[in-house]
Amino acid sequence: MLWTQVRSWAKEKGYTTFREKTKDEDNSYDYYWAKDNDPTATGLSISVSKLAKDIYNHMTDNKFVNYQAAYELNKEDPKFSLSDYGT
Repeated sequence: MLWTQVRSWAKEKGYTTFREKTKDEDNSYDYYWAKDNDPTATGLSISVSKLAKDIYNHMTDNKFVNYQAAYELNKEDPKFSLSDYGT
């Protein structure tokens, strides 16, 4: 996902985004976002993908976060036994 794509998508959804260069070698930019009509809805992300996820979570009242939590609770144990294969 490119910064310009996420910035354009966020603008369509009513969010303002910008990035700021950092001195950190591992993280060259900090990405900031804010909801245009809600000054209390703001955030900081350390990557473009996290920026997109954070905005999506804000738009959907944490739908992705809730999905991930439910997945972790229902995840099956990856251990196998011989009875799984009918032998």
